[in-house]
Amino acid sequence: MIYWKLLLSFLQVGLFSFGGGYGILPLIQQQVVTQNHWLTMKEFADVVTISQMTPGPIVLNASTFVGMKMAGVTGAIVATFGCAFPTTVLAIIVGYYYYKYRDMTLVKGIFEGLRPAIVSLIATVGMSILFLSLFNAEAFTLSVFSHVDWKAVVMFLSCLFILRKWKTNPIYIMLGSGVVGIVVYLLMG
Repeated sequence: MIYWKLLLSFLQVGLFSFGGGYGILPLIQQQVVTQNHWLTMKEFADVVTISQMTPGPIVLNASTFVGMKMAGVTGAIVATFGCAFPTTVLAIIVGYYYYKYRDMTLVKGIFEGLRPAIVSLIATVGMSILFLSLFNAEAFTLSVFSHVDWKAVVMFLSCLFILRKWKTNPIYIMLGSGVVGIVVYLLMG
């Protein structure tokens, strides 16, 4: 039963993966956190973080991690297949027709319209993870300020500053943040 649910859930994710990695995060969140309750929001944020640190597309990494948590190696294979199969078929079909009709005004208009929608999808999940990381809350309310993780706020602002000011390689940001996290959260308590 769990294999079937994993397959169907990630077939949906793969079938509607418009916008790529970050754009698909709201659908993954809806499937694994809201609808099926396979992960908590904190676990989902951890999966997103781990998926960023491992090679490959975030959506495939996330499906593999969720499948592994729910049903071991077989669950990971089923969830990853469910996610990859429709995406692969759609990419072949869309790629063929895109290159055939890419100069049409209608096609250009569709892509211009999709960009803001994808950005809003990315921002939605980004804000959820931001509130969870900095305020230990899933949404913004006035009470979030009573639970501010000031260490996380300082780390977030520092990373943001370094990325914007010096255009530092994100790998260095992740490695540095991991080291700082060990020092700040484990050694200093």
